[in-house]
Amino acid sequence: MLSDIRNYYSLTRDISLISQIAYFETTQLQQVVNELKLAIKDSKLIVLAGMVGTGKTSMLQKIQEMLEQDKAILIANSLALDVSLVTPAILVQTLFSELSIDKDDPMPKVVGLRERALRELIRKRKKPVALFIDDAHQLQTKTLIALKRLMEIVRSGKGTLSVVLAGHPKLKNDLLRPSMEEIGARTTFFELSGFGQEKKKYLYWLLDQVTEAETKPETLITDAAVTLLCEKLTTPIQFELYLTRAFQEAFRVGQKPVDADTIKDILAPDLDGLEARMARNGYNIKFITEILSAKPREIRSFLNGQLPPERTQELHDQLLAAGVLL
Repeated sequence: MLSDIRNYYSLTRDISLISQIAYFETTQLQQVVNELKLAIKDSKLIVLAGMVGTGKTSMLQKIQEMLEQDKAILIANSLALDVSLVTPAILVQTLFSELSIDKDDPMPKVVGLRERALRELIRKRKKPVALFIDDAHQLQTKTLIALKRLMEIVRSGKGTLSVVLAGHPKLKNDLLRPSMEEIGARTTFFELSGFGQEKKKYLYWLLDQVTEAETKPETLITDAAVTLLCEKLTTPIQFELYLTRAFQEAFRVGQKPVDADTIKDILAPDLDGLEARMARNGYNIKFITEILSAKPREIRSFLNGQLPPERTQELHDQLLAAGVLL
């Protein structure tokens, strides 16, 4: 955001940076952390599923900070840039790297001995271990199956290993398919549903994070504009994006505070369209094409509402049957 816009609205920093340096703690976060602690101590495969932009990564970081302060659980993180390339061997190496201390023996290179050594290492630590994997919807099926097997190996050695997977709702849907029953039936799911009734509270918190001390929200944005934003938006990333655009547009026309008409002007017309909703849940055209066994051109027409009603209903029903949220 340009400095003259900041000065005009008494903003001290870019709105888009707030999620990187501050955290809005919802009631849901407190509940998730409490239940997560219990699940980790019970050696569970855990899924945190949430739409794109709901703040899964920020929540993971906050959860890990709280668990580390508690000092009852050891934390390990998979930091791979391309999660689709992560293999079971890489995850075993990650656990060794996070849990080993100087006096520990190095990780064996032979398959079988490596897993046995990891089991002994976790047993020696005498605390539950939680392996966190973000963007886990990109993991290969064989890796998910191997993670289940690894947890069983650790458990057989009197250790406790839990795996926390964070990803799009697609991850949950995939694990609940009959073909993934072996894993899905043994998984504990947590849904990150956004702010619920706390949207307005979040918006005012966001403004407080980016404005000078004692700046009153009503001098920046009208109640009607706030209400409209809360009706139309769902996730933190949406609030950051459209609040930034609102200030930019209002500055362009010399308006202060930002009103509801400005909000209407800057909201994307297809904000709640089918394609946008499916993308937030982790389904792009490639995935939809695979699920429906249809051609990409037909899928694009379906998402844009350009197919005949009968075919549209047929594809709609197929997606619902596959567990895809619409």
